[in-house]
Amino acid sequence: MGKFEDNGGYFIDGVPYMDCKITGIPVKNVSTDATSVIGDKALMSRMHKMFPETLDKAMAQPRKKTGRPAGWHFMNEFVDKDGNVFHKGKEQPKLKGTLKPTKVKPPKKKKKRKTKDQILVAKYKEKQKLKKEFKKQQDFLNHNI
Repeated sequence: MGKFEDNGGYFIDGVPYMDCKITGIPVKNVSTDATSVIGDKALMSRMHKMFPETLDKAMAQPRKKTGRPAGWHFMNEFVDKDGNVFHKGKEQPKLKGTLKPTKVKPPKKKKKRKTKDQILVAKYKEKQKLKKEFKKQQDFLNHNI
């Protein structure tokens, strides 16, 4: 028996597993050099006990919006509403207020993909329309107006 198995490790379909030493939940893809393992849930509870204020702040505060569009820092030149000028994301304080704010185009809306039924119905309607037009042309040519 190897050292991995002596420490409580086992293999399922060639994948090394070891049970969490706190909760007993199996942990997948463990190094065969490991002597013990702590699962993700046990680790998070331990971290919350050690640092309650930092985790609570991170979870409670939503991201603050800057009012700038997505990808503004990749633009060669971007001027925000306050007149701050940015060149590739770096602020240029000397140029503040010298340029007009950049106009931002709203993103294009994605078209919804049609289902097979919708495609078949559209083809049927188009076919009926073509039949009517063909009938009108035949009547016109046969002088049956």
